[in-house]
Amino acid sequence: MKTHLTVFGSSDKLAQLMGQASRVAYGKNQRIFAQGESASDIFYIREGAIKLSVISAEGKEAVVALLGPDNFFGEVCLLTSHPRRVVTATAMTKCAVLRFELRVISSLLRDGGEFRETFLRYLLARNQRVEEDLADQILNSSEKRLARLLLRLSHLENGGRVAAATVNITQELLAQMIGATRPRVSYFMNKFKKQGLIEYRKGLKVNRPLLAALLNEQEAPEFLESSYQ
Repeated sequence: MKTHLTVFGSSDKLAQLMGQASRVAYGKNQRIFAQGESASDIFYIREGAIKLSVISAEGKEAVVALLGPDNFFGEVCLLTSHPRRVVTATAMTKCAVLRFELRVISSLLRDGGEFRETFLRYLLARNQRVEEDLADQILNSSEKRLARLLLRLSHLENGGRVAAATVNITQELLAQMIGATRPRVSYFMNKFKKQGLIEYRKGLKVNRPLLAALLNEQEAPEFLESSYQ
């Protein structure tokens, strides 16, 4: 499967980086690294989807991100001289990733140039997404949060190149990510299905254009007005 690799910059830089990367494959549900472990590598997703989660002292898990192709993860270790993982990374599907030693990325960032500029733009975009997610949690109803999450998840497996994407994800995980109960998510999913926003055919299919159009309305459309108690 082809991947964009846009964050790497020019073809010469790409060739240089690829020569310093380890290619690693992970199976579905395989843990890549765990919260609290020593961190010495940064990862780049070529194929598949990765779940990032945190676990409390009581053992409660919270999912903080789901990432697809052309995303880095584990880059927080750039911020400290004795880095520890702040999240647990788990493969949601079969995954192919590139693993870079921390010193390789650190050296490229110190040298400046095209890679540093592109990488910083990437990190700023990720930070903007985190801020949007936070605002979504605070300001929007659980129904609208679910609609927005489904739209984002529809990009995981194919980089956004087709209108309907397969998303292999449970209702329990959806509920965990939007801060709602599973019955509430089940109710909304049935409602979305009746509206033609989603369908179940060899997994969950998201009608991306319709869902995006509804979310971009100035006033919340009828399907976003929850009557579930």
